[in-house]
Amino acid sequence: MTAHIDGLPPDRERTLLAAYAGAVASSRRRTLAVFVVVVALYLLAGWMAEVRPLTFLDNIQNFSAYVAQILPPLTLANLPADLAAWYWGLPKWLGLLAETLLMAYLGTLFGGIAAFGLCFLASANLVRSATLRFCARRFLEVCRTVPEVVFALIFVIAFGLGPMVGVLALAIHTAGALGKLFSEVVENIDMKPVEGLTGTGASFVETVRFAVVPQVLSNFASYALLRFEINVRGAGVMGFVGAGGIGQEFLVAIRNFYYSDVSAILLLIILTVVTIDLATERLRHHLLGREAHA
Repeated sequence: MTAHIDGLPPDRERTLLAAYAGAVASSRRRTLAVFVVVVALYLLAGWMAEVRPLTFLDNIQNFSAYVAQILPPLTLANLPADLAAWYWGLPKWLGLLAETLLMAYLGTLFGGIAAFGLCFLASANLVRSATLRFCARRFLEVCRTVPEVVFALIFVIAFGLGPMVGVLALAIHTAGALGKLFSEVVENIDMKPVEGLTGTGASFVETVRFAVVPQVLSNFASYALLRFEINVRGAGVMGFVGAGGIGQEFLVAIRNFYYSDVSAILLLIILTVVTIDLATERLRHHLLGREAHA
């Protein structure tokens, strides 16, 4: 279908339509080229990572068979007794789960405090010294680049087994992750209050306290809650490397083929994470909604 442009000479109209058709064809060629490159990279990555779809299909029944093995034999006629047998270790598991939650809480708290102090030094709109900003940002990058499990393995070698190792690992990674997010929030604030306080001779700490913190506090709290959700899941894995918590008991159940214990602990972890996610999500929405109406 050919478009018609009213009020233009035929030659000029044909020229414009030809230019438009050329631009559309060029855009389609670029889109096709990008698509081909993405598909090629996808196939190359799958080949290098030894992703074998046929192998996956041939062995998928092993996964389904394992899931069937860990499911407990529950019957309606004897449901209370079956549940009691399934969760025979509930008091012990709840204690370990509480330890996991405390690890996540302390890791988030200590990491959040460190991130709060460093984010202002990493913000370009507050710190004019390029050297200071560079050092603060690189430090935060190191903290968040190394996975929590790697930090935990290092600390296990240094300090031995126990939940303190998990707290330290989570705190360091949390400091790096939250420090990055906090600094981005600070860099998007309204600078007029900052300029006003600076003009009156206020110190850096006073400027941050009275001009910056009131603008960013709700966003900081929202990000901290989100990080707590992540750390709850991360703390559950810390036990795999000897850092305490429910993860250590979960690993023991997997290694010793205690099938019903695996499903019981897994379900307990899932329910805990879902509950915390729902609670913190409501808190975040409340904080952001209150900021929007302020």
